[in-house]
Amino acid sequence: MSMEMKLQVKLSQQLVMTPQLVQAIRLLQLSRLELVDEVRKELDGNPVLADEIVEPKEAAARPEHSNSVPAESPNDVQTRNNEPETGHTDMGQREAEKQVKDVDWERYLENQQLRQPVGATRSGFDELPPIEQNYTRVTSLREHLEWQLQMADFLESERNFAMLVIGNLDEKGYLDLKGGTGPNGERIPDLTIEDLAREAELDPEDAEEVLRMIQRFDPIGVASRDLRDCLMVQAETLGFDEVEKAIIRDHLPDVERRNLHAIVRALGVPLDEVIDAVQEIQKLESVPARNFSEVDDRTIAITPDVYVIKDGDRFVVTDNDRGMQRLYINDGLVKRMLRDPKAKEFINEKLRSAQWLIRAIEQRRRTIIRVTESIVEKQREFLERGVAYLKPMILRDVAESVGMHESTISRVTSNKYVHTPQGLFELKYFFNSSIQRIGEEDIASESVKQAIKKLIGEEDKDHPLSDQAIVKMLEDKDGIRIARRTVAKYREMLGILSSAKRTRLF
Repeated sequence: MSMEMKLQVKLSQQLVMTPQLVQAIRLLQLSRLELVDEVRKELDGNPVLADEIVEPKEAAARPEHSNSVPAESPNDVQTRNNEPETGHTDMGQREAEKQVKDVDWERYLENQQLRQPVGATRSGFDELPPIEQNYTRVTSLREHLEWQLQMADFLESERNFAMLVIGNLDEKGYLDLKGGTGPNGERIPDLTIEDLAREAELDPEDAEEVLRMIQRFDPIGVASRDLRDCLMVQAETLGFDEVEKAIIRDHLPDVERRNLHAIVRALGVPLDEVIDAVQEIQKLESVPARNFSEVDDRTIAITPDVYVIKDGDRFVVTDNDRGMQRLYINDGLVKRMLRDPKAKEFINEKLRSAQWLIRAIEQRRRTIIRVTESIVEKQREFLERGVAYLKPMILRDVAESVGMHESTISRVTSNKYVHTPQGLFELKYFFNSSIQRIGEEDIASESVKQAIKKLIGEEDKDHPLSDQAIVKMLEDKDGIRIARRTVAKYREMLGILSSAKRTRLF
């Protein structure tokens, strides 16, 4: 067998990810807040970019001869600079051009980073503290317990142990000493109270006593190991009688199953006494951290990316540019800097980068509007009549409508919100699987969830609907044919208990 070398010409196609394409894809999947941060970073690092925070009407009324103009190519700028200038040029202008050539770029960039945005001056209020200092926030459970710990008369070792206990509380306020999985997949063993005591250099025999003292901090029952422990601490603190403590200690499963006669037989007490005891137990707090949160819900606000407004018989989609920084090329600076041969290469690079960013942001805006318009076209009945008329829709439906790939639609709809006549929704909310109906067109799964929620909300609390009863009612009333396990799955997604646990006990 002979071996030889040959030259072959082969024609093939492949996708090349240019820097512009990579930047456009990255910006497309950013949320509104992330985009604002990205623009800030570019403004700090690119001196040819200028920003103004304007209202949409002001932007539309911007004169053509503004100092900040849309981007143009480096070749256009250089061509205009090479054209002969007409008119009188005085000595002051020549002196200014001479000074421009001696610009200290490092100092300019440093000043650019420290520059305040337009409109951020304080006017006559320089003596007032920043408004951020006047904000209040909800105290977290950890902070609340640490404040009580400072007020308590603990030894140093007991205080260290208490800090370890507070640091191991879960989101409900229970003591969580379970291990987990390490970075390399190894199993981390569970901790014990003795382990925390040894780490805090506290005698293990004293650890339980210190833990009981912490459990009587406000809220009472915090740092308990489980629900039974939490309720027992509250019962002892509030002076419950022995029947109530016995029910908490031995018969919580019977209370959950509404099996009060089993408690009567086990304790040998009248039914009325058991009912009174269970009613008192139900007043106790099962989640100690209920009124505390690491995140203040009052500070969480969602700003929509687009608005859907009804204008007569049609729905109009408009972008929300309120508060967004508009980017422009600082034309005056570019013209002056390009006259300096030393700065020309630097300015050309920054100018190209600025153009790519401006075009990518504009492309992102147009893409979001196109996708939203396609969603509005398909979900018009929902916009007019509510969630019960939400139609099933998948990414492929919108992708085919706007001529884009499904992955692009997924990026566009992630972390983007739209304000509609029916309320504020994430764009991903409108994508639902279909459920078949008898003799009618398919219905969206989200509409089925809302139908289940409505049926359960209207049920007789003394005789709640079972999942099978809900299946039959959906089929008879709305023609929706689904399995019982689907009803159970949707019910759990809505956070609704089973019929046995929804039964009104008293």
